[in-house]
Amino acid sequence: MAALSLRGARRVVVKIGSALLVEGGALRADWLAALADDLAALRAGGSEVVVVSSGSIALGRGVLALTGPALALEQSQAAAAVGQIGLARAYAEALQRHGLTAAQVLVTLEDTQDRRRYLNIRATLETLLGFGCVPIVNENDTVATDEIRYGDNDRLAAQIAVTIGADRLVLLSDVDGLYTANPQVDAGARRLDHVAAITPEVEAMAGDPVSGLSRGGMKTKLMAARIATAGGCAMVLGAGNGAHPLRGLLEGAPCTWFAPQGDPQAARKRWIAAMKPRGTVRVDAGAARALGAGKSLLPAGVVAVSGAFGRGDPVNIEGPEGAALGLGLVRYTAPEAEAIRGARSHRIAAILGYPGRAALIHRDDMVLRSGS
Repeated sequence: MAALSLRGARRVVVKIGSALLVEGGALRADWLAALADDLAALRAGGSEVVVVSSGSIALGRGVLALTGPALALEQSQAAAAVGQIGLARAYAEALQRHGLTAAQVLVTLEDTQDRRRYLNIRATLETLLGFGCVPIVNENDTVATDEIRYGDNDRLAAQIAVTIGADRLVLLSDVDGLYTANPQVDAGARRLDHVAAITPEVEAMAGDPVSGLSRGGMKTKLMAARIATAGGCAMVLGAGNGAHPLRGLLEGAPCTWFAPQGDPQAARKRWIAAMKPRGTVRVDAGAARALGAGKSLLPAGVVAVSGAFGRGDPVNIEGPEGAALGLGLVRYTAPEAEAIRGARSHRIAAILGYPGRAALIHRDDMVLRSGS
């Protein structure tokens, strides 16, 4: 198996567990400062970085003096509301020392399962990265109920990695990789350096959570690995307890790498191609040529719209004579698309009465037929 590394990664998602960030209800400020050093180094090396961070409830518990092994839902939500403020401020201050701007993004499981919200999250994160920001993503524990929760940030991090087409996902935890058995109870347990595929034998190695603050365990980390690698993103699981954990991974610290199954863009294209279209947009010859050159589809190039579709739904793309060109996730509803078809992007706000996106279908949300 070819060696995997963070070095040279185009886009990296880093997940931080509560047990690493919070101790005794208080933020580990020195540890966060060292992490910010590492994040800045990744950025300086040419990698875009997104952080998925736990810690808001753990911080809020400390402020509100909430003790006990478990909290009621409303207590967790209250603790998250208090903790989110401190967590966001801590990241902003730590990154500001390096001239980096932090941005807080709060999501729920429901947000990533709904195509319209999914596209909104993706567009927001892409825009923030384009501005050079470091998005800090967390589950929106202040409003999420059990049925719309991820329940752990391992899987959330994997979903974010797939959503933005990251090529590396880093899970920093209180363990330095996947072991053949729980090393705390089995002296013969052996750490795996590389996992080529997540087989039933690999899944059987997962144990239960061992941290008092962490809601995840090895099972959720393997679930995250399955999501990420299926989306073409390599994942590394390593220990984050010490200072400069990302630097440690770059320098060869013990860890487990999970190999990607293909590349992120190809995986995303396969996902889109498998969808059932909800409508059709027909484009003119100029737009067809632009699509063939790798451009996004702008409203100005659309000559006809049919079907009943919403934002985020898949639609067929047809050429001037009705030939099938491809399939894409549309950024407007059918009535909106009809209203702005043929219009230049700067006219969208005037036509709709509110600002819209420049592209009707972004090139990253599009699969073209071979030869189109």
